[in-house]
Amino acid sequence: MQDRQDRRVRRSRAALMAAAVRLVSERGTTALPVGDLSDAADVSRQLVYLQFGDRDALLVAAATDLVERELIPEAGDEGAPPRARMLAMARHFARHRPFYRAMLTGSCAFPMTRALNKLFGSLITMTGLREVFGGLDDATARDLAALIAGGTGTIVNDWLIDADDPLDPDALADRLLRLSTTLARTPGGRPR
Repeated sequence: MQDRQDRRVRRSRAALMAAAVRLVSERGTTALPVGDLSDAADVSRQLVYLQFGDRDALLVAAATDLVERELIPEAGDEGAPPRARMLAMARHFARHRPFYRAMLTGSCAFPMTRALNKLFGSLITMTGLREVFGGLDDATARDLAALIAGGTGTIVNDWLIDADDPLDPDALADRLLRLSTTLARTPGGRPR
């Protein structure tokens, strides 16, 4: 019995995630009531409130789910060349631009930005920072990771919101790669 309930919960959650991404992509976040989300997912409004608390929490959870299902598997391979990882990330965001653009300009902008910064931060390893910048203490390494993640988030946010159509994932990947290469240089301009 418990297994059947768990499957039903997973199905309902997956349906809500898919409905949220689709409806936000089509309509934005402003004119999107909980009832429309629950109807599109064929679940009750009560279930939305029980599982997520409110509409914005559902929308941010849908964004996090999209990142975990698609972006992390595509860009998270630490063995892949940096440009390939950055290009996979840029392609993901370009493919889902209407969704992310609406999330970054609507009522969910603050929690969405925090979620993206957390994502970008998860792609930065302390070992990698120490290899590039030398012997950093833990607090400095965490602060540097937050600075890099926040800066990357700002660049990606601006690209998603303001760049002309069609988005150019190659140009964004090259831009981010130039920045990471620049960060890896010593003050004299020599690679570390």
